[in-house]
Amino acid sequence: MRSRCTFWTTALLSMALSVVAACAGSTATTTLPSVAAKTSNLGPGDTFEVSVYGEEDLSGKYRVTEDGSINFPLVGRIEVAGRGPGEIALAIQSALHDRQLLRDPHVSVFLLEQTSSQISVVGAVSKPGSFSLTREMTIVQAISAAGGLTALASGDNTIVTRKANGQLQRFKVPVDAIAEGRANDFLLEAGDIVFVPERIF
Repeated sequence: MRSRCTFWTTALLSMALSVVAACAGSTATTTLPSVAAKTSNLGPGDTFEVSVYGEEDLSGKYRVTEDGSINFPLVGRIEVAGRGPGEIALAIQSALHDRQLLRDPHVSVFLLEQTSSQISVVGAVSKPGSFSLTREMTIVQAISAAGGLTALASGDNTIVTRKANGQLQRFKVPVDAIAEGRANDFLLEAGDIVFVPERIF
């Protein structure tokens, strides 16, 4: 089992480095997204929190099972795989209403961790690798998960590679400036590759 996990980790890192290398000849855009990162649809192993207004017994944390569902109190099995937080909230809300359990339920769903979605951090960090995407995960949090920057890291030249609508986008993110409070943090999306280069002397 350990060797299998090592194989897949190595494969993911190789793919990440290949994408970075393929894009190395082009110039990264300095225009960072002004909107919040998108939330991917949930899959098996993902964890989220449900809040039902005024009903503490129905509120709690849930993990998506291998068959893509959760077992919700008083309702039973609800399919959640392939849905976003908003869609899951509507499904729970409808189930509570249709079963006449609550007259006008108000349900909110908050993503906690997406083990089915990964981001990669490579380059001048202490522990490069792939990591599960957590709720509103920022580039600073991702680099912290990778053990932080090395002494030779050029943080302000960090590149985030993102695939959107079949096209690769590259963003130059000033990580040092973010850490010092001189720039806003950068929200990551599923599949993002964070590459931290070394300083050139």
